[in-house]
Amino acid sequence: MSLIKPFRGLRPAPAHAADVVAPPYDVLNTEEARVRAQGRPYSFLHISKPEIDLPPQTDPYAPEVYAKGAENLQRLVRDGILLRDERAMYYAYRLIMGTHQQVGLVAVASVRDYNSNRIRKHEFTRPDKEDDRVRQIDALNAQTGPVFLTYRHDATVDGIVSKAMQAKPEYDLTADDGVKHTIWLIADDVDIASLTKAFNAMPCLYIADGHHRSAAASRIAAMRGGNGESSHDYFLSVLFPDNQMQILDYNRVIKDLNGMDAKAFLAKVGQGFAVEQAAEAVRPRKPGEFGMYLQQQWYRLTIRADLIPADDPVGRLDVSLLQNQLISPLLNITDVRRDKRIDFVGGIRGLGELEKRVNSGEMAVAFSLYPTQMADLMSVADAEQVMPPKSTWFEPKLGDGLVSHVLD
Repeated sequence: MSLIKPFRGLRPAPAHAADVVAPPYDVLNTEEARVRAQGRPYSFLHISKPEIDLPPQTDPYAPEVYAKGAENLQRLVRDGILLRDERAMYYAYRLIMGTHQQVGLVAVASVRDYNSNRIRKHEFTRPDKEDDRVRQIDALNAQTGPVFLTYRHDATVDGIVSKAMQAKPEYDLTADDGVKHTIWLIADDVDIASLTKAFNAMPCLYIADGHHRSAAASRIAAMRGGNGESSHDYFLSVLFPDNQMQILDYNRVIKDLNGMDAKAFLAKVGQGFAVEQAAEAVRPRKPGEFGMYLQQQWYRLTIRADLIPADDPVGRLDVSLLQNQLISPLLNITDVRRDKRIDFVGGIRGLGELEKRVNSGEMAVAFSLYPTQMADLMSVADAEQVMPPKSTWFEPKLGDGLVSHVLD
């Protein structure tokens, strides 16, 4: 078996690519998706969020929702909006957001290597979210949401992808969120073989985002059986080199100070952190440094060095240090998955969003964090451990609908 393989992509006719491309299914709620898809009959949201085409009270996990998604997919195929390539190939995929650019490879990745941990994980999955993706893949008989994979950068891969980018792109469009998506075909047999060989020589790949999609693909493969080389034994992926990935900060806001006033809370914080008032919003400059916004005042916090564990890839993450040395012992929030007193703000929203949540009175205190680094993610995955919830926020996001994988 190959770690990755080329495949016959199902993708928009070039004239309709901008009409089809949509945000990932899990970054919009139903109402947001309904608004985004209004007046856009070819939007992939009709497939990834098909409840938008059913009565407003419809349960998004009801059987008729998955059936509607399949119906909408078949309609776009029937109408010639989505076409399937005649031969298997790879696709180069460039994302540009502001000044940041990254170029990946669209491929299908091995379920068997996922099961054996050659494709490494760093998050727990939730059964209900897995079930949703299983039902969606099964109903559509296709994987439409790519798993975001990364690997240690490789000169051979870089060279072949760069060569592909010298040709005219198949798609070159800017989505409604301002992110530019460009795709080139890699159909040359020699280039395909060289890419497959280069990835087969790699010891492992890493899931950056898409743990539920990859887990669901594994369950579909088990349900359908096969010889390990069937289409359902591989899952849709986009693979980016680690040196091009962009992880943004994932910040925390908390409703109350656990019964303390601000002065008492600051005194407690000062036992584990150096506390310095700041004249402006604090964006941490290095690991071990945090911003804190309390009563319209920013502070720069620096954790005591002796509180950073030396040989614990999870415990030394900034999200873990803040949780274990401040949020849990001082604010009595121990289960961040379920505790309603804490919320999370992706770095894409900016530090102004933290100030807004606190100034409104909704929250009492906010914390800004230094972004988790790719090396940290890989270290955790290599140790077969999991990161705390809300540790990474990847930007830019992949587009849904540009290339899908049909299960024959």
